[in-house]
Amino acid sequence: MHLSLQDWLKDQLDQLRRDSQYKTPRFLETPTGARPVIDGREVINLATNNYLGLANHPQVKKAALAAIERWGVGAGGVRWIGGTMQVHNQLELELAEFKHVEAVLVFTSGFTANSGCIPAVLTEKDVVISDELNHASIIDGIRLSKAVYQKSEGWVYAHKDMDGLEACLRKAEKQGFEKKMIITDGVFSMDGDIAPLPEIVQLAEQYGAFVMLDDAHASGVLGKNGAGTVSHFDLHGRVDIQLGTLSKALGVVGGYIAGSQALKEWLINRGRPYLFSTAHPPMVAAALIASLEIMQTDPEPMERLWANTRWWKNALANAGFDTLGSETPITPVYVGDEAKAQQMERLLWDEGVYALSIVYPTVARGRARIRTMPSALHSTEDLELALNAFKRVRDRLTGPA
Repeated sequence: MHLSLQDWLKDQLDQLRRDSQYKTPRFLETPTGARPVIDGREVINLATNNYLGLANHPQVKKAALAAIERWGVGAGGVRWIGGTMQVHNQLELELAEFKHVEAVLVFTSGFTANSGCIPAVLTEKDVVISDELNHASIIDGIRLSKAVYQKSEGWVYAHKDMDGLEACLRKAEKQGFEKKMIITDGVFSMDGDIAPLPEIVQLAEQYGAFVMLDDAHASGVLGKNGAGTVSHFDLHGRVDIQLGTLSKALGVVGGYIAGSQALKEWLINRGRPYLFSTAHPPMVAAALIASLEIMQTDPEPMERLWANTRWWKNALANAGFDTLGSETPITPVYVGDEAKAQQMERLLWDEGVYALSIVYPTVARGRARIRTMPSALHSTEDLELALNAFKRVRDRLTGPA
């Protein structure tokens, strides 16, 4: 029997609903912040990556508007065919200084930075050794490469398991790969914990491997002025490739690869998303330059972020919630069952709290959670109201703790 595309899609969507995996977006009607209007109602927003509130900062908005007046609204081409404006170059120079590296190349997103960089630096003669909880963009970037990487062949180590990493490195050494790349998130996006980067770097140096670090959720959160995990552990010069995001704490959009000048030049010539994507609108680059300046000159947003993070984690723990050992603003509230997590999301929404359920395949089956993100914009009152909502919803579902 012939099955049309539409019938197949409807069957698949129905299966997602039965498996409690179906998602649909809600719509912001105001700027993202602590209490935006979403789908017609004001809610406490615990689902934003706008860690420092820079997406709405007056200085950032002013820079974007000035760039529109000077440069227009579009770059008019891909970066290497007339699309690179002086403002793009300035952003890359300032990011390189911020990260203490020779050079930075900006991509249109963090996802395209991974899918552009990883295949460009690996061949079929190489192996990738990856933490099992690495972000989807890392996994897809690895799949696009020709390198050996399969989990079934033992190249994925258990989360933060340094004995497992060393076993992979020993095996790789025996098999004689040309290059060995270890890749890890700096801050893991669903658990909120931090990679043991000093141990990873030490093992890489011991076994002749190089390290790529996806620092998306550490940017603006860890290290001096939010410079990230390398800065947090004082490992400047010992991590070969760093990926950063411009879409979270910096409040705008984009991603970048930080490393050597030679790496930048190679990606300009072989990084396919860079080669075939139109450059960022100039207002994006100008807004990011303003965000960078704020991060480096005004410590208050990062201090508020961490004060709110400590308050929120302590309050959840005192109320009996399991936050899975999170060390950063990413604070999962463990639920376990997928259907129950989605029900909890709906009940929280009814209580005026916007916090998303995270279910398989984003996390392992039976490891569903509500992912919460306190930001610099939240007041203590916001967090207290959200905590009380969590308690009421928990009591409705399971009875008092």
